[in-house]
Amino acid sequence: MSGVATQDSASEASVGELVSRASEQLTTLVRDEMRLAQVEMAQKGRRSGIGLGLFGGAGAVAWFGIGSLVTAAILGLSLVVAPWLAAVIVGVVLLLTASALAMVGRREVSQATPVLPQESMQSVRRDVEAVKEGIHHDRS
Repeated sequence: MSGVATQDSASEASVGELVSRASEQLTTLVRDEMRLAQVEMAQKGRRSGIGLGLFGGAGAVAWFGIGSLVTAAILGLSLVVAPWLAAVIVGVVLLLTASALAMVGRREVSQATPVLPQESMQSVRRDVEAVKEGIHHDRS
């Protein structure tokens, strides 16, 4: 019975009242969605923070592991050559490896700059020019 009463009152409501109700409902919906998005982003932010912290811890442990392996390489090589020479050889190999990685990294960064999406910007410029030509053509 209440459904009929609501339907009757809705049919008797003016268009202005219906638009006003729809506007209020839309505003409420948007606010609720924004609150939900805020809560979701906060949860994701917390999880991301924890994950990044764990990655940082893993990096620190890996750093010590690499140091141990470098030490083991020096000690192993010192069985064949003088200990100081073993340390120099391992150090040179590490520096050469670091140089190669730095050069490759520099090349990758130079290819990524400028940071602006150049191809997309060119495409947009072509689209704008095409629209301008179309408008100019239609006016002629």
